[in-house]
Amino acid sequence: MTAPTAVESARLVAAGELTPTELVEAALARLADTDPVLHAFCTPTPEIARERARRVERQLRDGTAGPLAGIPYAVKDLLCTKGIRTTSGSVAYADFVPDTDDISVERLDGAGAVSLGKTNASEFGYSASGRNPLFPETVNPWDHRRTPGGSSAGSAAAVAAGIVPFALGSDGGGSIRIPAALTGLVGFKPSMGRVPVYPGCRDHRYPGVSGWESIEHIGPLATTVADIAFVMHALAGPDPRDRHTVPGGDVDWLTTTTDPGPRGLRIGYTPDYGYLAVDPEVRAAADRAAALFAAELGAHVEYFVPTWPDPAPHFTALIMSETDLVGMRAMATELGDRMSGHLVRMLRHDWTAEDFTQALLMRKQVVNDMVTQMRRFDLILSPTSAVPAFELGIEGPARIDDREVTPTAWQGFTPIANLTGQPAVSLPAGTTAAGLPVGIQLIGPHLGDATVLAAAAAYERAARDSGMWTQPAGLPRERRVRSS
Repeated sequence: MTAPTAVESARLVAAGELTPTELVEAALARLADTDPVLHAFCTPTPEIARERARRVERQLRDGTAGPLAGIPYAVKDLLCTKGIRTTSGSVAYADFVPDTDDISVERLDGAGAVSLGKTNASEFGYSASGRNPLFPETVNPWDHRRTPGGSSAGSAAAVAAGIVPFALGSDGGGSIRIPAALTGLVGFKPSMGRVPVYPGCRDHRYPGVSGWESIEHIGPLATTVADIAFVMHALAGPDPRDRHTVPGGDVDWLTTTTDPGPRGLRIGYTPDYGYLAVDPEVRAAADRAAALFAAELGAHVEYFVPTWPDPAPHFTALIMSETDLVGMRAMATELGDRMSGHLVRMLRHDWTAEDFTQALLMRKQVVNDMVTQMRRFDLILSPTSAVPAFELGIEGPARIDDREVTPTAWQGFTPIANLTGQPAVSLPAGTTAAGLPVGIQLIGPHLGDATVLAAAAAYERAARDSGMWTQPAGLPRERRVRSS
């Protein structure tokens, strides 16, 4: 059995057919059954969840419960949780207990949702995997020998396995959308500022935790677009603690999924951005999705080659320019090989002012070229990840479609929307011959979250009819393999 959707859970609670305690106990049972294999959760909090469920039941009785009353969810371990260990996947923070919640956690708890605990992530989010020096590597519920992607690895695995209907992730270069694609989920990165971020990325006291400020986004992973919109209704809105926050009120989140969708919209389709190597099965799935938008949904789909540059040569420099290099280099000196090797190499690189200014110029060119493209198109469609899930223990494949590539080249579709701050969603687009999920990405215009979700919901309806939509993987026992 897997979790009912968030929307269905809310209906069952409102109708008195299930209590928050029953929802939470069922989710905790699924967690106990699956997580010894998945390693999705690094800090489960069952007793805190039970107490919160009882509190929500009291609120239901006195009429003060929020819209997410009793719905179980999970929180990525890069997001602060008051009184609950938040490690960021690092030995340096193995015993760190924040004194405040991240704004997103604060809002979901205020809306009545019940966290089951913290989910595994790569160290400080500096990798698109579920591997860090502190906990066992998270595995993909579809195939336990493969990665679920990252860095929101545990959140994706928890939802894909049916433990919870939704989970919180963070996305500084694709860390919500990539694991969504590799585990058959919907992963939404809202516009920059829609969901305020604090203290994560903002609190100068904590090296490693305080990076990624101008590109980090918080958003949900779920199995349906309706659940994404339902959760966004609770998450979105301004907060003065985040200087990037934007005013609310321009999006009615609860009606976005019933809007007409893409009929008449201009969609620019790019299967490879003009510079990325792409797995043939992934490209074929994206081609089918583009055809579905045109034939079934009435969109005007046009193939195009983007004019923006490949940001990969400068993207790491941009991240490093927002990192506490003094604090993190001291951490690397102290901890040495107890930190992730690729992260230590980044920190020890001899960065120059020119590296950082070239990265900023790259970003400006991407933003300006995107503005030009968005005059032509209402949405941009592409694959989400250049490959399906690959084996555990590596950063990425060395070859894609018979081309030699860097270990991170497969991630090339997602960082663009982080550089521009535009809304983007990953959606299921079927499976490969080996039964692995494939995802497509829709990027919308600046602050065009409603356009993205309306198109995503229409696509979901059509994709379900055509068999291109995945169901939660669950955890059939015959799929279980020995953990590494």
